[in-house]
Amino acid sequence: MMGNARKQGFTLWMTGLPGSGKSTLSAVLKTKLEKEHGMPVEILDGDEVRKGLSRDLGLSKEDREEHAWRVSFVAKLLSRNGVVAVVALISPYRTSRESAKQMIGPERFVEVYVKASLQACEMRDPKGLYAKARRGEITNMTGIQDPYEEPTDADIVVETEKGTPETSAEFIIKELQRRRKL
Repeated sequence: MMGNARKQGFTLWMTGLPGSGKSTLSAVLKTKLEKEHGMPVEILDGDEVRKGLSRDLGLSKEDREEHAWRVSFVAKLLSRNGVVAVVALISPYRTSRESAKQMIGPERFVEVYVKASLQACEMRDPKGLYAKARRGEITNMTGIQDPYEEPTDADIVVETEKGTPETSAEFIIKELQRRRKL
């Protein structure tokens, strides 16, 4: 196998409140991992996956868990085939994240808590969802009507209020190097 030092794929599971920066950070990470580390990367953004693979699901607890299961399954396939699957998914329940870790395999799973205060997320509110939830126009909004269970033992915690998406991505990459993923 000389000259065949293909890097192992893995899943970066980015969890956090809506508006915490998961999608933005995922895009920056994809660029850096591809250009600077030569890794094939696929982003599994929760909103995008809902438009295809999970378009039959709503926002009940059961549907959110099923959505996370479907994303986990795709991430498992990607990561076992040498791809870095960057999952940008609110995944508000600890049980769903733990199930994802078990399905993908603990050795290929890196949980990243994209941490931002509810106030910061509401100020960013890129899709206007918090405002609609506060007006009662939508229900089951994570962080308002539906709980977000913060990770208690995330592999990496990045506080997006304390830096730019680029500095947050650099922090994550340094942590991945320290953990020998890159």
